[in-house]
Amino acid sequence: MSPLLWFVLIGLVAGWLSGQLVKGSGFGIIGDIVIGVLGAVIGGFLLSILGLSMGGGFLGNLVVATIGAVLLLYVFHQFKKA
Repeated sequence: MSPLLWFVLIGLVAGWLSGQLVKGSGFGIIGDIVIGVLGAVIGGFLLSILGLSMGGGFLGNLVVATIGAVLLLYVFHQFKKA
């Protein structure tokens, strides 16, 4: 499977998971992918700064992307309240 397809698949699942954890629902397939992909970038950046690694593979990447996506949604909701 191509790396781009894996990236989109992980983004979709991470976006959906973060929507379930933070808001209680997803954001539609495109919204979930966008949130998950942005979360993967944010999560990878933050964990590398902290010197942490979740390992490679689908599960490790999914955990990193979900952590980043949850943080992204949390910050988004904080700005939305203000």
